Amino acid sequence: MANLKEIRNRITSVSSTMQITSAMKMVSAAKLKKAQDAITAMRPYSDKLSELLQGLSASLEGDSGSIYSDNREVKKVLIVAITSNRGLCGAFNSNIIKQSTHLINTIYAHKEVDFMAIGKKANDTLRKRSEVIADHSDLFDSLTFENVSEIAEELMELFASGAYDRIDIVYNKFRNAATQIITTEQFLPIVPIEGDTDGMADYIYEPTKAEIVEELIPKSLKTQLFKGVLDSFASEHGARMTAMHKATDNATELRDQLKLTYNKARQAAITSEILEIVGGAEALNN
Repeated sequence: MANLKEIRNRITSVSSTMQITSAMKMVSAAKLKKAQDAITAMRPYSDKLSELLQGLSASLEGDSGSIYSDNREVKKVLIVAITSNRGLCGAFNSNIIKQSTHLINTIYAHKEVDFMAIGKKANDTLRKRSEVIADHSDLFDSLTFENVSEIAEELMELFASGAYDRIDIVYNKFRNAATQIITTEQFLPIVPIEGDTDGMADYIYEPTKAEIVEELIPKSLKTQLFKGVLDSFASEHGARMTAMHKATDNATELRDQLKLTYNKARQAAITSEILEIVGGAEALNN
């Protein structure tokens, strides 16, 4: 059994760790509320805009469609992996890395695949396995629609120039503080709505459908990427809050066990000293 000093030092260390994890939990909880409100407000707008754009794109005929709807033979693929800049958030980052690796080994096994990293964890890990053409980890220093729009414009240019035939986004979709859904979305080319689109042909458009689509496409793509980043941002704080909550509980349990061990060791030491005193007194009497 460890001596009393060693146990006291461990109790002090565990207590300090518990204070840190508890503080991190509260910080993440405060940030989560703001991030959750942002993504909750963003989703209906983004979903409706994407639905409208996909419906219009599907109803366009022949060459009147946009270059962003061009379904080419897929030879080169770009995966945009969205992680965090910091750790201590459970499996949040590792799940994105695993999903990206899974895509390389399965769906895109015989394709040329590159990465664009949004988040230091994705950049540091994926750079060892494949080429990372850009690292936008500084985005989280100032997470605004304007900054995300610049990245979306870069992606649209890469697709329009033919550098890549398909672009996917891999991120954690926020459901609640304890649950994040690993999501892979096709960013480009635009996926048209499958099924009947005759219902949309009943409308008279001013200006023309093609002009509306050309105006909506950049806005919709920027909004889609912004939604993905906001989802990931909210998921990060939810995952970190949950991880720190569990870490605090584990530290509390370990501290209680150490205190019990300390008390037992202290009691054993006191008992041993009493026995020595009694034994000495009896020896003197004899």
